[in-house]
Amino acid sequence: VQLQASGGGLVQAGASLRISCAASGRSISTYPMGWFRQAPGKEREFVAAISWNGGTTDYGNSVKGRFTISRDNFKNTVSLQMNSLKPEDTAVYYCAAKTKGSSYGDLGNYDYWGQGTQVTVSS
Repeated sequence: VQLQASGGGLVQAGASLRISCAASGRSISTYPMGWFRQAPGKEREFVAAISWNGGTTDYGNSVKGRFTISRDNFKNTVSLQMNSLKPEDTAVYYCAAKTKGSSYGDLGNYDYWGQGTQVTVSS
């Protein structure tokens, strides 16, 4: 599975941004999918995840109530709607396909990763 994230950019605090992840090579319809982010000098952290059919979602504490993950299995895409953005949301955002384990938040459970898209939020 090849994953390509897109849609990042520079926005002001309080703005909204939608990033997407397009999969190729095979269908991602059977995989739970997640978004992670990594800021300079920090470890990669869990942002959001969604079950294979979209029926279950999970979010990191820092983004709950502001971010929404969704997927379209027909289009083989996953998206992350980010509202009320804060400067601390600045990071490279990665999409990933979860292939094992039970925890959505454990990046070790994800074997396929996209290249990342930069999101920068100015104050």
